Amino acid sequence: MRLPLTVTALLCASLAAPDAARARASETDATAGITAFVENCFSPLMTAGRAAEVFDLPNVRHEFYDLDPFSSAAPSPVTGRTATPGTDRRCEVSFDLDHAARAADAVIARLALEGIKAPAPLPPQYTENAGTTLLAARFLNPRRIAVVHVGTRPGPSGIEETFLMVERLVPLDTQ
Repeated sequence: MRLPLTVTALLCASLAAPDAARARASETDATAGITAFVENCFSPLMTAGRAAEVFDLPNVRHEFYDLDPFSSAAPSPVTGRTATPGTDRRCEVSFDLDHAARAADAVIARLALEGIKAPAPLPPQYTENAGTTLLAARFLNPRRIAVVHVGTRPGPSGIEETFLMVERLVPLDTQ
């Protein structure tokens, strides 16, 4: 039996609707996550309390620790994954699906805006993985560097996620 063209079109549209809705929701999540990351993660005054506020977004996961704050804030412990050896601070966000190219562009633009431009040697504990879009080290000052990693990886829900991460540590030549 052949279905009329309008019924076929409606059936196809209804089958595609969940994917289209998911893509729209993913775009919204990605925009919120990227914006929150670039507006907050490079601030030396970021605290765990502030991170909990600014990253309290639907469908955006975050991780933050600061073992040696630049401000008078109390140190915040490592939660979630283990601390990368040599780091004293991590700020990370992630969200579903692949938005890594857009995220990397936003991170590069924000680093330039913040004046974080001087390349630093990449410490050996950082390696590219199959999903890496951006992996770079920059001097924050003579005593600290930031390593930025943006890419994709398997997410907790079993689908690919985009992650943006910056960690602060002592440069190799002063360790």
